[in-house]
Amino acid sequence: MELFDTATVLTRVLTSGVVMSIEKSDRELPGLERLLTKQSGRSKAVLLNSRSAAVHAALAGQGIGHGDTISRPGLGERDRAFLAWLGVTVREDDGAPAFDRIALEAANAHALGELASASSAPALVVDLTGLGFGPAAAVLTDDPTLWARAERLKIFGAYDLRTMWTQQEDSADLVPGVQFNYRLSPLVAACVRMALGQAARPLTTTGATT
Repeated sequence: MELFDTATVLTRVLTSGVVMSIEKSDRELPGLERLLTKQSGRSKAVLLNSRSAAVHAALAGQGIGHGDTISRPGLGERDRAFLAWLGVTVREDDGAPAFDRIALEAANAHALGELASASSAPALVVDLTGLGFGPAAAVLTDDPTLWARAERLKIFGAYDLRTMWTQQEDSADLVPGVQFNYRLSPLVAACVRMALGQAARPLTTTGATT
């Protein structure tokens, strides 16, 4: 990624005065959500600050928690340890997976749509850390209830990022028993958005040809 482009994005965010995800006027997080849904073909995106947080949200969104068992072959030691901490047992069978995973980096960031189309699980965990701007991830889904539950998991308090400003609860049944500080920074979101946007553009050449 060009240093000039990164500096331009960071300057835009810093001069906006909005550097926290709880700010009502933030534009970076919604912008990244729109880009991810557009490129992936999924209708909903939940932004989180790590891959583990995204795995947690993908499961909590489906009502999966302590004492439950899921099918998800091929998980690494770190993911299995995290799920064990959550009290979720993982089966290494060929059953329908609870979630699928994609890890994006510079070499494959342009292929999010193609990679997402190969997923049939209700939740798709996209690890964005490899793009180089710090831990970041997303859960992509077409299930509005899964999305709403996952959104509720990532912020302390009784309200999610969209209802906290009105303090009017409209989905009390979706409030999880425990909530975590899984919110993604607008600074990171802006840089990830830039990286994905540039990766999706076709390469162009300038200057005279011989």
